[in-house]
Amino acid sequence: MKFFDKLKKNYELKKDKKQKNKEREKYHKEVLLDEKKNKSNKKIAPNDAYISLLHINKIYDNHVQAVFDFNLDIQKHEFIVFVGPSGCGKSTTLRMIAGLEDITAGDLFIDDKLVNDLEPKDRKVTMVFQNYALYPHMTVYENMSYGLKIAKVNKAEIDRRVHEAAKILDIEEYLQKKPKEMSGGQRQRVALGRAIVRNPKVFLLDEPLSNLDAKLRATMRTEISKLHNRLQTTFIYVTHDQTEAMTMGTRIVVMKKGLIQQIDTPKNLYTYPINKFVAGFIGTPQMNFFEGNIKLIDGEFKLSFSNNTLIIPSTTIEKMDAKYFDGRKITIGIRSEDLYYDDKLVENNPQLSIKVKAQVIEELGAETLVNANVIGTADNIIFKTKNTSTIVADQEVSIYVDPTKLHFFDLENENTLLPRIPKYRHFNLKVEDGAINLFDQKYVLPPYFKNILKENNIYEFKIPTEAIVKGDSYKGIIEKCEQIDDKYLAHIKINNYLIFAILDEEISEGSEFDFDVNSHLIQVREDGEVLINSIPDTNKVLGKLFRIKDEIIYTAKNGKEKKKKVTGFKYKIGDYLIDVDKAIYEKTLAVLVKKFELHDIEYSFSSNVDALTKDQGITIKFSRLLDYGKEKFAQFVIPNENNFDNKFIIKVSDDFNEKEDYKLKLKYEELGARDTHFDINLK
Repeated sequence: MKFFDKLKKNYELKKDKKQKNKEREKYHKEVLLDEKKNKSNKKIAPNDAYISLLHINKIYDNHVQAVFDFNLDIQKHEFIVFVGPSGCGKSTTLRMIAGLEDITAGDLFIDDKLVNDLEPKDRKVTMVFQNYALYPHMTVYENMSYGLKIAKVNKAEIDRRVHEAAKILDIEEYLQKKPKEMSGGQRQRVALGRAIVRNPKVFLLDEPLSNLDAKLRATMRTEISKLHNRLQTTFIYVTHDQTEAMTMGTRIVVMKKGLIQQIDTPKNLYTYPINKFVAGFIGTPQMNFFEGNIKLIDGEFKLSFSNNTLIIPSTTIEKMDAKYFDGRKITIGIRSEDLYYDDKLVENNPQLSIKVKAQVIEELGAETLVNANVIGTADNIIFKTKNTSTIVADQEVSIYVDPTKLHFFDLENENTLLPRIPKYRHFNLKVEDGAINLFDQKYVLPPYFKNILKENNIYEFKIPTEAIVKGDSYKGIIEKCEQIDDKYLAHIKINNYLIFAILDEEISEGSEFDFDVNSHLIQVREDGEVLINSIPDTNKVLGKLFRIKDEIIYTAKNGKEKKKKVTGFKYKIGDYLIDVDKAIYEKTLAVLVKKFELHDIEYSFSSNVDALTKDQGITIKFSRLLDYGKEKFAQFVIPNENNFDNKFIIKVSDDFNEKEDYKLKLKYEELGARDTHFDINLK
């Protein structure tokens, strides 16, 4: 009897798991995709992504977090490469996709199907391991066919698939050999063949070439790329070798310490690194880095580093914020291939040349790598030169620095100072008669600004690129319009100022562009202190989870209604409870209750949400009105028993009456939720 009870219990558990999977799939389709459509302020991947990793986190039982909030949409037939140093979480992420590691939090969809709880064999993915994982006592044919035999595929079909894969990989003559009789490259082909015969939707490759010598690695890189082109299926490839990543991937995911640093094409990673880490990791040899500064003196941009001062054209740093032209320390980067040992270039551009002393000469055949010392300093620099170069060790030479290939990074956060889309511009402006002289034109300040800023004082105005929108207050000329992903970045010249705007469509060079500046996005500082902050797109307040025990009614297979006890929770913000979709009960409870204690939860919602009501909702207290003229916002406080400093700003209508009592009515679909201790998104 006990045996049958156990069988019944296992059956019920499996059935319950499948039902929860279906509920979460429904939640993904109906809720998450709607969220994606509505979050216009964020760059999102297409909704038809073949593989979606949504807020994936991995935390081990010892509370070590290996992967942090991993988000990636992969299209069908893409070749995605995860690259980064050892311990960055790339293999862990791959193993979670394969089903060999449990996902702590987040959802993984393959072909629009939630696979978090599916066994590896049911995910229609196949994995090629670093050590090949071949059975030594079996022949190549037996190794390749083993998985199909276990799946009870008929013999004729097995034979057809094995021979077809062997032909693709050019290993037909080795089918009756055993792995020990083959070279490393041949064994790797067998491992690939074993994967091919399963007709997977997704190939997962975990550093498959790391055990091969350099020559064989180069050959196998080409073979795997050819295989991808031939099979036209999705490949996800893990490597620590940036050369493999750059030569194989259609897109590359650069990781560091469990965090995504940048996702882009190989060319864009090389040309537009988002930070110093990516710049140093991508490219061979590593980018040269120096500490220096830029000063704007008498209309010239003077770049100083390593006892040298170069005069660089304004176009080099046109996307850099002007605040960095005051001489503050920054990091300067230049690749070895962008330094030229060329007498003619040096002679014609002395303002862009530096003197170095050659130390070590590495002749690589087609080119020569020179390790040198910048004269008068202890700084080292590496540059490439032609194989016909006669440079020798200890020789002092001058090299030309290509200003168009310079990279600049913030000294503290190490982010690039030349983003493809500039985030903001700083202007030091004087307030006179309730207005400022912005772009050499009068800009009347909104009432909220006038109440705070003093006449005849100079303030620092931080104007984000997104604040420049089509309108009729200003008239500029389009100097250039460059396409960046699915957007266009307009370079707008107005008087002597260059500003940028993000557009949905291209505007031809030389066209007039009429625009406004959204005042609610402007930040104002005085002596480093923020006097007026921009209105945030998203409010963030702290709250708790409120556990509940409920009883639900469901219809059994026999058509009868039955009752079932469930444990769930509600969101608790202030004095109000918000119902939570049942589909994420298990997902969140698995993270917060089974493994960890309950932590403070950060709830987020849009500042444009229509959520003020006089009926039931979160108790709030009016704080102040922020009158921007065309738009009005109100700041409220949420009283709470936990002493959270919960303030939020929300857009209000012209007829808003600050003397009336309001409640905040937020829907579950309008809320984001994040566990603050482990930085895990709960939905």
